[in-house]
Amino acid sequence: MGNRLSKIITRTGDAGTTGLGDGSRVNKDSLRIHAIGEVDELNSSLGLLLAEAELPAAVREALLGIQHDLFDLGGELCLPGMSVITNAQVGRLEELSAAFNADLPRLKEFILPGGSRTAALAHMSRAICRRAERAIVHLGNNETVSEDARRYVNRLSDLLFILGRVLNRASGGGDVLWQKGKNAE
Repeated sequence: MGNRLSKIITRTGDAGTTGLGDGSRVNKDSLRIHAIGEVDELNSSLGLLLAEAELPAAVREALLGIQHDLFDLGGELCLPGMSVITNAQVGRLEELSAAFNADLPRLKEFILPGGSRTAALAHMSRAICRRAERAIVHLGNNETVSEDARRYVNRLSDLLFILGRVLNRASGGGDVLWQKGKNAE
């Protein structure tokens, strides 16, 4: 980061524009700013999950690393044409997914996003991640977005689903299974 923020209230955005990392200004409702905001919300939701005391150390370590990656992703999005997210970061998510999924029972039914508080927060982050992914794909349909950035958020949503299952087990519970037509009568 070239310039550290020492003054938070600048008034430069009062007219509905904001500055990108390259110094250009765009409308605050642009596709790029929308995608940046979705990634920021995702990172904030992970911060909320990390605030939970009953989080296994391996999950905590993974999520902290992901938060750093999401700042990289935000940096990439605020610099049009820049690629910051790497294939190695995508690969790390794949490795984490395989490791956390290895001890989980095979899914035979759809699961509901709930169970323990930590699992519910992981599922909420997964839903926010899917929204961020849609915003990045939409941006990529109109402007340049790296393939690794798109792949990263896609893999992250898968990992967050797996972590929801892991966190339910860590709390002594299990998956909350969907029951088709449960209230149909």
